[in-house]
Amino acid sequence: MRPLRTAERRVVALVALLLTALAALAGPSVVRAATSDDPAPVAPDEPFGADCRTLVRGSHVIAYCHNPYPDADRVRLHTECARWWDIDADAAPVEVAPAQTVRLTDRCWKEVRAVWVTHEKPGAPPTPEHRRGGVPSTPTP
Repeated sequence: MRPLRTAERRVVALVALLLTALAALAGPSVVRAATSDDPAPVAPDEPFGADCRTLVRGSHVIAYCHNPYPDADRVRLHTECARWWDIDADAAPVEVAPAQTVRLTDRCWKEVRAVWVTHEKPGAPPTPEHRRGGVPSTPTP
């Protein structure tokens, strides 16, 4: 029998990994289905959260968030800058009312590494960001 080539070894390793993952996923579901002590499934929450699009143009970041749902959403723009000396920013929370669109902006001195938007229900207390170097920025309407 001839030795396996590199590509063949990779395929065999990938197949073994996939089979292991499938077995791990299938195991708990079979055990859970066999027990009847589980409570009835909880109805899913109503849809929530504004739809947000982010644009990065050079060192400037713009996010547009539109809320199509009947409940308000509190959104925050988070910007991570690429340079180690450039300060990352976590914007103050902005409430997006139903059928409303808001525009959030921020910037870095140089390049932008990552941008994301977080969502909270307005009744909940704001969650503090525990990030090094994060400072609040003011959103521009």
